[in-house]
Amino acid sequence: MEKESKQLKELVFGGGCFWCVESCFNMLEGVEKAISGYSGGHKDYPTYQEVCTGETGHAEVVKIIYDDTVISYEQLMEVFFFLHDPTQLNRQGEDIGTQYRSVIFYNGEEEKIKALKALQISESSGKWNGKYVTELAEFEKFWAAEDYHQGYYLENPTQPYCSAVVGPKIQKFKAYFGEKRWLK
Repeated sequence: MEKESKQLKELVFGGGCFWCVESCFNMLEGVEKAISGYSGGHKDYPTYQEVCTGETGHAEVVKIIYDDTVISYEQLMEVFFFLHDPTQLNRQGEDIGTQYRSVIFYNGEEEKIKALKALQISESSGKWNGKYVTELAEFEKFWAAEDYHQGYYLENPTQPYCSAVVGPKIQKFKAYFGEKRWLK
């Protein structure tokens, strides 16, 4: 008897610096891979330097490739809203610019409805004070970030930004989601 092949799904969203988001999602059961990249802009094949100017319209995003028989879209959204402050417009902490905006890119009407519901659940939870500014946009294209951005925290945990921002966020994430037993 042949083993059934997985039916993997993809989700793209931005919640600030992709180093933070990618690192955490790669620790989740059911996530095959989280890939740092760019989406939502008007320039093909953008570079990190171009995206940082804010002139390409792209956000730093992460593409999540996941097995929905192990982890659901709703669970991924719970992690997404845990990892960043969706009430901050075009920034996350000291990272400022449209490239750090909170955004969910949806594929089709069904996924848009799921994203809206997840946003409403999170906003009504009271976890974050203030009105959510998370943008919902139809997915068009994803551009993978340069190789040196992939797995950046794992390769550079003592880099100052990683030590000050990414590391503490990962510890908070592990403490919370480890209790739920979602971690690999």
